[in-house]
Amino acid sequence: MKPEFLLRLRQKLKWLAGAIMLLIALLWLADRLWPLPLPKDDLTRVVLAEDGTPLWRFADANGVWRYPVSNEQVSPYYLEALLTYEDRWFYSHPGVNPLALVRATGQNLSGARVVSGGSTLSMQVARLLDPHSRTLSGKFRQLWRTLQLEWHLSKDEILSLYLNRAPFGGTLQGVAA
Repeated sequence: MKPEFLLRLRQKLKWLAGAIMLLIALLWLADRLWPLPLPKDDLTRVVLAEDGTPLWRFADANGVWRYPVSNEQVSPYYLEALLTYEDRWFYSHPGVNPLALVRATGQNLSGARVVSGGSTLSMQVARLLDPHSRTLSGKFRQLWRTLQLEWHLSKDEILSLYLNRAPFGGTLQGVAA
């Protein structure tokens, strides 16, 4: 009886390993077919004087004012407040926080309207880079783009994209605008 059990277990493990390998291959293929739309350098152009003071500024091709800023140039107090308010587990999760999504879904269904969001900072960056409709298919597209962000970029690079792309009203984007 024992060898038969081991044979069945071994067969199930082979099927599981095959399914995991197939899933990885499909994800790799999907990543190649629908690549992540990373932004080009379409930031606001600034003409500087010899001493480094700005003389003139030009919006980007779409009329958006977006000044480049690195994570190190942003106040650590701002970064702490941002991560505390928007996504306190930013450096711990794989781009998606399942507990926050379940909580937000439950609150939104019980309230029959959007009460709170469950989007992580990575999910917000995915939406900024690839806007989508507010539908279930749009949310799945956002989740896919979030996973791609996490595969291709470091957490600091994702944070930098947020700091340079977050909307601040009108045609202002990024914390330096």
